[in-house]
Amino acid sequence: MITVTPSGQACGASVTGVDLSKPMDGTTLTEIRRAWIDHHVLAFPDQKLTDPDLEQLTECFGDFGNEPYFVPIDGSDHVVALTRRADEKAPVFAETWHADWSFLENPPIATILYSLVIPPVGGDTGFINQQKALADMPADLRARLEGKVAIHTAAGAYAPDGRYGEGEKDSDRSMKILYSEDAKNTQTHPLIQVHPESGRETLYCTKGYIMGFDGMDREESKQLLNDLYAWQTRPEFQYMHKWEAGTFVIWDNRCTMHAATGFDSAAHHREMWRITLNAQTGAAQAAA
Repeated sequence: MITVTPSGQACGASVTGVDLSKPMDGTTLTEIRRAWIDHHVLAFPDQKLTDPDLEQLTECFGDFGNEPYFVPIDGSDHVVALTRRADEKAPVFAETWHADWSFLENPPIATILYSLVIPPVGGDTGFINQQKALADMPADLRARLEGKVAIHTAAGAYAPDGRYGEGEKDSDRSMKILYSEDAKNTQTHPLIQVHPESGRETLYCTKGYIMGFDGMDREESKQLLNDLYAWQTRPEFQYMHKWEAGTFVIWDNRCTMHAATGFDSAAHHREMWRITLNAQTGAAQAAA
């Protein structure tokens, strides 16, 4: 029987009493999925997992997601290594608040990270509960968001002239990041959505990937996005996850944002494995 312990922050919970390297019965899967929907971010400490284990676990929650700008590790089509060497000088990857791949037509419903090597201090991952940010929002700000459709793009990050584009070709970044002209494509998503599993309203806003709002000029869009960002990133909507080696974390990309934090990379190495998930089918659907 699993034990779910809430973080005491805006979202997040730890789950014990289960070995994720072993097959789980339908009852356990159902309990885990319910806890995930309730808490948005679940952390399973003290796990010993291989990359095939991670792939099998993914299929308990959904289909494998698309990683348009990352290169999988050798021997896997889906597992990506998020690494940083102790002597690496490139800026820390993904330090801004975002929801993964929101610029896709069908963004991943979830992301999994499994920690292998963790620095002794720093390197936490922050999460924002976008359902709570919307529920607690002042009425005047909420009124400005109603009916708005955001225009998302990866241009600022993964286009040739983006943050991780051609300018990084001579950097010492250990992560394998791709860039492409395709990053300049756009995709629209409503700013306020209903979570398909919980039925609760949520924001779907990721400032780094939003270039504006449909039907609004650039300055109006910028002001609205800045006001919204200032609200949703307030401390009362955050959960800060402190990593330990051997922790499996899954978060709901449909109602959270996340951001990496730095650490003393001059002295310590970090390595994590990552998989994204698309909409639930198969085993995940049966367990829901």
